[in-house]
Amino acid sequence: MQRSILLCHLHDIPDGSARGFDPGGVGRDTVFVVRRGDCVHGWYDQCPHEGLTPLPYRRHHYLNKAGNRIVCFAHGALFEIDSGQCVRGPCLGQALRSLPLTLLKDGRIMAVEEISIAQLS
Repeated sequence: MQRSILLCHLHDIPDGSARGFDPGGVGRDTVFVVRRGDCVHGWYDQCPHEGLTPLPYRRHHYLNKAGNRIVCFAHGALFEIDSGQCVRGPCLGQALRSLPLTLLKDGRIMAVEEISIAQLS
């Protein structure tokens, strides 16, 4: 079973940038979205090198200076925006954990979450 959670609208994320979100209300961003035109990529905010390490040094700063890679500022790892694959750093060959997204016609960006039967009881 799936449920969708509204993260934001496409116009809330400037083209070529990223933004973090706290959909679970834990007090810090746990997921982030990178926008490239009308295409969005969602990722969990966890470096695969050290599972619980958040990627940015400052809120919403998920991209390198050139804006063409996701960066883990703690470890210096660089990741492809579209695949999440690590292309440089201590986690080479690993990838970020993908957050499935749906971009609706009205511009709403929805995170798609799998819900197990156990969670419903």
